[in-house]
Amino acid sequence: MSLADLDLAIVPPPPPDLSLGIGAVGAGFIMADCHLPAYVDNGYRLAAIHSRTRSTAETVAARHGIAAVHDTLDQLLADPGVDIVDIAVPPDKQLAVIEAVCSAPRRVKGILAQKPLGANLTEAVRAVQACEEAGIPLGVNQNMRYDHGIRACKTLLERGLLGEPVLATIDMRAIPHWMPWQKEMGWCTLRIMSIHHMDTFRYLFGDPERVYASVRPDPRTKFAHDDGICLYVLEYEDGLRCASCDDVWAGPQREGCGEDKGIRWRVEGTRGMARGTIGWPDYPDGSPSTIDYTCLDEPGHWFSPRWELRWFHDAFAGPMGMLMTAVSRGEEPVISGRDNLMTMALVEAAYLSAEHHAAVCPHELLEDHGIAAPCACRHISGGASAAPNE
Repeated sequence: MSLADLDLAIVPPPPPDLSLGIGAVGAGFIMADCHLPAYVDNGYRLAAIHSRTRSTAETVAARHGIAAVHDTLDQLLADPGVDIVDIAVPPDKQLAVIEAVCSAPRRVKGILAQKPLGANLTEAVRAVQACEEAGIPLGVNQNMRYDHGIRACKTLLERGLLGEPVLATIDMRAIPHWMPWQKEMGWCTLRIMSIHHMDTFRYLFGDPERVYASVRPDPRTKFAHDDGICLYVLEYEDGLRCASCDDVWAGPQREGCGEDKGIRWRVEGTRGMARGTIGWPDYPDGSPSTIDYTCLDEPGHWFSPRWELRWFHDAFAGPMGMLMTAVSRGEEPVISGRDNLMTMALVEAAYLSAEHHAAVCPHELLEDHGIAAPCACRHISGGASAAPNE
């Protein structure tokens, strides 16, 4: 079979039980324009919605065909049609919602939480512990793992077509729309954009031993922050290096210069290479993600499959489908809360690295929080073990 005919498995299998009812908490952009349209497209059952402002919830419910609108979270949790709670609230408000779900008299079957899983690693650990004590599976909406180009690259790696990974890079030039709560919390890129890229590196290659990060403010963003433009390197024990440039300045485009924005990634292995783009920065017009790949099995050829599926919003069905599958089978979610603690630790380690100008081991930060995470590197952080903003 030619590599041109290879099934890249860009779409995961559907969950076995589509009757599970989803209760949405939050009615902002990410819920109304990303989660819910993806769920409708894939036949997921939308049971109810609750938001801080009822009129907003009613508008979103009418748009997506959600029958029940609840004034309070307690009412949504008591709704017998709600099996899974899908949370889309600011990070510093998420832990309280998770704890409320876990302590409710009627136990739901699963929770899908946003990334970041709390305002810091301490809150993420508390969220995981609350769900485990309540016996409720917790999934995390790290949806870049379900971008179709990223999934295609994962297929190539799993089949050994790229050989041993040597170097992987992500280059993001984008101008996000910052949320009001980010101004209140004083952080921008690492916890909002870079967390996607760090988690994607984990999805493709596993957990790194250490991270080195350098940051500077974005000159366009007016509220006080440090992590505007972020550069970082993840170091793996086997020699693999993953590097990302997360540039939310992207030059004076909004001030009158020509436009050049996008997300480009590249993976180089001993037997092949893959490169791709992620079609988010041009949202809402949007464009499909892409992949091109070449390997020694068919020397001299680049293969460029294409599809119409996009990260926003098509990939957002993936994390919910993952959780629904886990609930149906009585298994741990693939992107579980406990697994996501390493992604959260990587983000915290990047903040510490930028502050102390030294490499930081994320495993040590997890151990500081009582989470066993053995690794080969020890005390490389120069004693900087206290996570920021905690």
